[in-house]
Amino acid sequence: MKRKLAAVAVLSATALLTGVVQVSTAAQAAPTPALQAQAAEQHAAALAVAGGQSGPLAKALALGDKEELVVKDAVVDADGTRHLRFERTFAGLPVLGGDLVVHQSAGGAVESVDKALAAQIDVPSLTPKIPADQAAAQASGAVQSTVGIAADKDESPLTAVHGTGKAELVVWASDGSPRLAYRTTVEGVRADGTPSSQLLVTDAASGEVLSTHEQVQTASGSGTGVFVGNVPLTTTQASGTYQLKDGTRGGQSTVDYKHRTSGSGSLYTSTTDTFGNGSASNGASAATDAQYGAAATWDFYKNTFGRNGIKNNGVGATSRVHYGNNYVNAFWSDSCFCMSYGDGAGNTHPLTEIDVAGHEMTHGVTSATAGLNYSGESGGLNEATSDIFGTMVEFYANLPSNPPNYWIGELINLNGNGTPLRYMDKPSKDGSSADSWSPSVGNLDVHYSSGVANHFFYLLSEGSGAKTINGFSYNSPTANGSTLTGIGRDKAAKIWYRALTVYFTSTTNYAGARTGTLKAAADLYGSGSAEYNAVAAAWSGVNVN
Repeated sequence: MKRKLAAVAVLSATALLTGVVQVSTAAQAAPTPALQAQAAEQHAAALAVAGGQSGPLAKALALGDKEELVVKDAVVDADGTRHLRFERTFAGLPVLGGDLVVHQSAGGAVESVDKALAAQIDVPSLTPKIPADQAAAQASGAVQSTVGIAADKDESPLTAVHGTGKAELVVWASDGSPRLAYRTTVEGVRADGTPSSQLLVTDAASGEVLSTHEQVQTASGSGTGVFVGNVPLTTTQASGTYQLKDGTRGGQSTVDYKHRTSGSGSLYTSTTDTFGNGSASNGASAATDAQYGAAATWDFYKNTFGRNGIKNNGVGATSRVHYGNNYVNAFWSDSCFCMSYGDGAGNTHPLTEIDVAGHEMTHGVTSATAGLNYSGESGGLNEATSDIFGTMVEFYANLPSNPPNYWIGELINLNGNGTPLRYMDKPSKDGSSADSWSPSVGNLDVHYSSGVANHFFYLLSEGSGAKTINGFSYNSPTANGSTLTGIGRDKAAKIWYRALTVYFTSTTNYAGARTGTLKAAADLYGSGSAEYNAVAAAWSGVNVN
């Protein structure tokens, strides 16, 4: 939805705001503590300005009397143009699927708005027909009914439910029909040892399950890692020892879980400021992979987009290695702001490959920005975003021991036959993913519907047809038989990141992703530019028209 509205009140801190540049056309200098502190200050100032405008903007956007805006994020371009991201509430209740992004000129005029829900919220009654305790019990029962069942061939079945949180009243609007609902979190564990935290939304009148998604999202000094080889590490010296704790990157650290699934873990330390020897039998080798992977992910986002950490607040995440016993997976969790890695079958095959780190931590970036719902087409876009930037982290690191490519998780051998988890050049090579869009693609598991966007990104970056890149062979088809020439992965990534942080909302589907990336390309390179036309052609190449 686009509409020109009168300028709303413009608050102070303009000087700070115009310095918040999250989109860059060239790599920046390596991050320093001073630069990180400045970026955090600028982002905080931008959020403060957005928060101060929430009331006037709600009126300017003609929201209902019971609707309010709550600031979530703010991006300010070098020329002062602002992109203010808000969640919506109705009568004080969170509106799921009510988020929007307001695009303002430097002077404060609203130039356009991207909404997850275009309509005004109208819920006739705020009195639920089902009490909260019954709603919680129904949510728990719905999850209990899935014990022993895997949603798809790659997901480990749920084995137990450990607890159910309090049912919270919300307004459900993600399907375009706002209604009173409950939001409940049900905790459990899967057969492979992955913790489960399922968020269910149930109708407050009928108890019908409206939405459910898993919040634990899986991928599936110096040190020598299992995958990264010999690499430099930034450590902290304390009490005569060196810690795997990086004060230059928000204090992010790596801890040893010692095959447990709970507790805080033990921070890795060494008396010599060296960690690991490259062997999986040396526990510090996987820790080196994890610490380096977190640093590479931080640096990629910082030096490419000016993003100061996963949440853009200067805070580093914790990496937990040796999670679980014979645990064949890895996952990111917003609740602990942490990344967890299993050691694989026999505890001898850690899943600490660098594109896995970049993939999982990018789920945190998506959560802090567009918040793409983890189901349907928006869920496929969520997963693809992690594949795209996990791949970009791998290219950014450019490790001789792990040459970068457009395959996902090719070294961890999660399939047991030496094949990658996913292929971006031709996603269907994994046997399940979609190469192009069809009306049924939203019914696929999100790891497979992601294939459409993964394929788009490859085509935009490298073009179609057979070719060898960095020693790896690819052969990428197009749905319409067109021959495409790529614009390079760096430009493609900048377009995707701008669309994610400025235009995508929680309900963005593939048609919306085409629109958002075209807007992003126009912002960065000009409408009608070669890059803009390449975006349009690449989407047509995966049947998104």
